[in-house]
Amino acid sequence: MNKVIIVTDSNSGITQEEGKKLGISVIPMPFTIDGEEYLEEISISQEKFFELLAKGADVKTSQPSEYYLEELWTKLLKDYESIVYIPMTSGLSGTCENAKQYAEKFDGRVVVVDNLRISAPQKVSVYEAVELAKQGRSAWEIRDYLESTKDKFSIYIALSTLKYLKKGGRITPIAAALGNMLHLKPILYTRGQNFDKFAVTVSLHQAKRKMISKIKSELETEFKEEYSQGKMELLVAYTKIKDEALKFKEEIEKEFPNMKVLYVDPLSLSIACHTGAGALGMGICVNNFGKRN
Repeated sequence: MNKVIIVTDSNSGITQEEGKKLGISVIPMPFTIDGEEYLEEISISQEKFFELLAKGADVKTSQPSEYYLEELWTKLLKDYESIVYIPMTSGLSGTCENAKQYAEKFDGRVVVVDNLRISAPQKVSVYEAVELAKQGRSAWEIRDYLESTKDKFSIYIALSTLKYLKKGGRITPIAAALGNMLHLKPILYTRGQNFDKFAVTVSLHQAKRKMISKIKSELETEFKEEYSQGKMELLVAYTKIKDEALKFKEEIEKEFPNMKVLYVDPLSLSIACHTGAGALGMGICVNNFGKRN
């Protein structure tokens, strides 16, 4: 019997095809649009999602059911001794805590990781877990490592509109209307617990400069040791502006000549429903074991 298999969700940005190549299982995150349930990448594409979002559809995020997880885990444990499940951060969803409760039925064979990651940093964690599993580490050892590095990342996302923050009740309608009238572009920040406002800018160019400046500062201070050891990764994420994201990648690599951007990925739909199209993000993350450029 094989020892450990890694399971994650589509909030990591890992596609079903990529998951198959990695030898892992990727759970498609469910959500509803006008009351109808969809599964990311399975029953709805990014293109269709943004089309419906632009038309004002009512989008609500959800999480995998207990039945779905139990069925998947039971199937996988026929071939593996244990499972390491890396869901999205507990700070933004109840998915992780619920999974921990469900896992109690499996007598320690399902180990749930809460390292506060989402999007590209979560993806890095999955690749690290895959490598550690190849090295023969136990599920508990993999969990302990991933949770010991949970504070070693940052994400910044510049939004092109305040519409969806207003819709989600994050800001008032008056503030949203004023912000859109002045063409303001807020930058949100997270370490996995929640999304906070980092800055407000008047152009995408200014937003990019602020994100780059902040990341430089973090690499020179709190992540200085990992950065000097070559263990920090640069990451880019976006919604529906791939060309702009690739351009941003080039700009970033000019600013950080000794580093490469590891991933340029679209944000998962669970995040995109709150940002809307036109979002552009930058992040950094420690990477001790995973794939590198």
